[in-house]
Amino acid sequence: MATDPTLVRQDPLPEAGAPEDVPPGRSTWAVLRPLIMRLHFYAGICIAPFLTVTALTGLLYVFTPQLEQWAYAHELHVPAATTSAPLSAQIDTAKAALPDRELSAVRPAPTATDTTQVIFAPDAGRSDSYHRTVFVDPHTGEVRGNLETYGDGQSLPLRTWVDNLHRGLHLGDAGRVYSELAASWLWVVVLGGLALWIGRRRRERRARLLLAPEFRPAGRKRVLSWHGAVGIWAAIGLLFLSATGLTWSLFAGENVTALRAALSWETPEVTTDVPPAPAAGPSGDVGVDRVHQVALGQGLNGPVEITPPDGPGSAYTVMQVQRHWPTQQDQIAVDPANGNVTGIVRFADYPLTAKLSRWGIDAHMGILFGWVNQVLLASLALGLLSMIFWGYRMWWLRRPTRGFGRLPERGAWRRIPGRVLAPIIVGGAFIAYFVPLLGASLLLFLIVDIVLGLRARRITGA
Repeated sequence: MATDPTLVRQDPLPEAGAPEDVPPGRSTWAVLRPLIMRLHFYAGICIAPFLTVTALTGLLYVFTPQLEQWAYAHELHVPAATTSAPLSAQIDTAKAALPDRELSAVRPAPTATDTTQVIFAPDAGRSDSYHRTVFVDPHTGEVRGNLETYGDGQSLPLRTWVDNLHRGLHLGDAGRVYSELAASWLWVVVLGGLALWIGRRRRERRARLLLAPEFRPAGRKRVLSWHGAVGIWAAIGLLFLSATGLTWSLFAGENVTALRAALSWETPEVTTDVPPAPAAGPSGDVGVDRVHQVALGQGLNGPVEITPPDGPGSAYTVMQVQRHWPTQQDQIAVDPANGNVTGIVRFADYPLTAKLSRWGIDAHMGILFGWVNQVLLASLALGLLSMIFWGYRMWWLRRPTRGFGRLPERGAWRRIPGRVLAPIIVGGAFIAYFVPLLGASLLLFLIVDIVLGLRARRITGA
């Protein structure tokens, strides 16, 4: 009976629990490689399911802007016309549709075919990130509908549902653990894989093939070739997704926020305090139409959001909300008593870290560079799914006649010199503190590994 060549292991591997002899003068990489291999293996096998769900839900989210435009075309768009109702009249119409709600902000129609979005306080029991938005035809004053919207991006229900699926599987904070595990381990898996792939190619003196998969070898070598080459191409993008994903995470995200505050890397905001009006000076409110015209005069064109004053001594704020490239995020404060501009913050004057944070979030969401951004994110998701499949396939091809594939060799850490091992332990402890789910899951891996080792010794001793 012929043997299926894809099931024949092409390169002999050491048995688990039987480390190779270490010749004198062995390089640091030579002693580190088995440890990295074992960590990469554990992370790949145990974290890959979380990465798979993240990639699939992320792939679905990438195209929600187009789906949103299609599903809510009636609320978002109107026939073009040459005349428009005053913005204040549009707000009054929206207030009549929701008379018991407090006005939060308004987004005037940026083009002649867009609706005005009048934003109100959220439904009872919903967090402050949710709003109730009335969509008004700016030309006729007709209410086109009202929907729950979410976040600064005014996501509509379809995109919000997919976003919550990607972030936490609709399980609340408990569900967010899965996405944080994926983001916490993704960079570890990528960097470990890069080190192993480059080290293998150097050892085989085929560095020129780093970026290209091989077609000729059969079985595990060919699978490994595709796994490594695609990983090289996707590495930078996956590292970016890991870093930006952690900024939204439940536990590590708090540490990122605290670090940004400590280093003054926060996004600047315009001051809304206004000087008290003189006794004989003007009083009252210049109105939202005047404020909008003042904003246009200051160069705040395109999509903007106007937020009314919080109360006496507070200003209107107007902020650009265009997050495509080039980013428009200028903001001004306007005194309601006289229409004077009391504060200006230009996106061009943001600290570099604040700009990078803004661009990173928008690129992660697929909106910074439009469809190009979406294609890149979709390619990364498909590449990650392919690498996960190839990783499991390699494990399967390493198996003996029956059962699961063997693990990489155990006990590699004992051969690492103290001068190398000590910094690894210190660095690992710091990372585990900053990214706590990574530290907790790594500790769990170590406990499982120790238990498996003791079990193997007991069986061998018996």
